Formats: sequence, C-alpha cells, structure tokens
Amino acid sequence: MLNADQAELDKFGELAHRWWDPNSEFKPLHDINPLRLDWIDNAIGLAGKRILDVGCGGGLLSEGMAARGAIVTGIDLSEKPLGVAKLHLLESGQKVEYRKIAVEDLANEMPESFDAVTCLEMLEHVPNPSSVITACARLVKPGGQVFLSTLNRNPKSYLFAVVGAEYVLQMLPKGTHDYAKFIKPSELSRWAKLANLEPEELIGMSYNPLTRQYSLGNDTSVNYLMRATRV
Repeated sequence: MLNADQAELDKFGELAHRWWDPNSEFKPLHDINPLRLDWIDNAIGLAGKRILDVGCGGGLLSEGMAARGAIVTGIDLSEKPLGVAKLHLLESGQKVEYRKIAVEDLANEMPESFDAVTCLEMLEHVPNPSSVITACARLVKPGGQVFLSTLNRNPKSYLFAVVGAEYVLQMLPKGTHDYAKFIKPSELSRWAKLANLEPEELIGMSYNPLTRQYSLGNDTSVNYLMRATRV
C-alpha cells in the first residue's frame, strides 16, 4: 500500500496554486525557508551536491537549494503541487528534476544515489513516518546526511502549533495538522537508528508572535529539526 493519506494529498493539492504567494497559507514556509537553507548549507555546503527533497510540494526548498548550486531532485505524490513546482521553474530559471513517486519506490530504484536527503515538514502528514525515514536512509550514500523536521507531541505543541497557529493567529488553515501524528524526538531518533542513521544534531525552531520572526535554537518543544549521518 502507498504510504500516503489521500486526504492530506487533496488538502495540499487544493492550495497548490498559492504555494509561491508569500502572503498566502504558505507564508510560514516562506518565512522559515531561509533558516532551513542556511542550516543545510552550513552543514554540508550545497554547491555541487546531489540532493533529494522528499515531499517537495511546490518546490520552495528544492529551488532554494538549486539556487545555491545543488543538483536537486524533488519528489512528491501530489500532482498539483508538482505542477506548480515545474511551472515556477519557468519563472525562476532554476534547474530541478521533479518526479511523482513514493520515496520507498525511489529507494528501490536509486539506492545510495544522493549526497544528502531532505524531508522537512512532511513526516507528520504520512501514515508510516518510519518507512519514509528508512527509505531516505537507503537513498543517501554512506556517510551522507539526512535532514528531517517535524512537530513534537506534547501539550505545548498542541497549544502553539494547532490552537495558536491555526485558530488564534490563523497562520495556517484549520485542519493543517493532526496532533496525533506529531512525533517526539525520542521516536524520531529511534526510527533513524533503526534505519542505520546516526543522529548528529537536534535543534528547535521557534516563532515570536510579537516580532513575527522565526529563529533556530535549543527549544525543541514545538518545531524541531534533526540532522543524521548514514552509517
């Protein structure tokens, strides 16, 4: 069975035409994208690296990495966001290969083909996140890096990421997140190790509603990112 939730695919598909609008429902992605890019670039140096972006959506991160000199493949299972991503290349002039394929299928097709794999803001939207992590590990070369991000599961994250972001501040459409699918860092670390990945870095991403700014730091209680090395 395909490791995807059709309702999730449909949800992002309906909004796909607004993906590149920085004032749309995707404003948070636009706001955090420079932080994510700097984090990845500082860790591996994107220029010349072969990168796979899993769950690329409309291509925001994929294009950003390509702009920094990476050779990028972006994959997703939602048709409309991929269409938007391909169209945006005509405007930006960047080069990204986009494919509609499950990460597990690509792992069978192209094992150990990438210097690094990114899978950001996706794991909390799939039925079996452990399967995705295992496939990411298979796709990266030994010694390569896998970059993951998701939402912690605790009362604070429910308050901030669901109640606050979706209902109070209305930064995200209602129903964007299912709290039951949030992932504790201990769970993510366990799945990574089972997939022959060694966690190297765990950092948090925080939002200040007064300044409307995001920042990276030590607070992993809501949003957090992990960098792991393929053993």
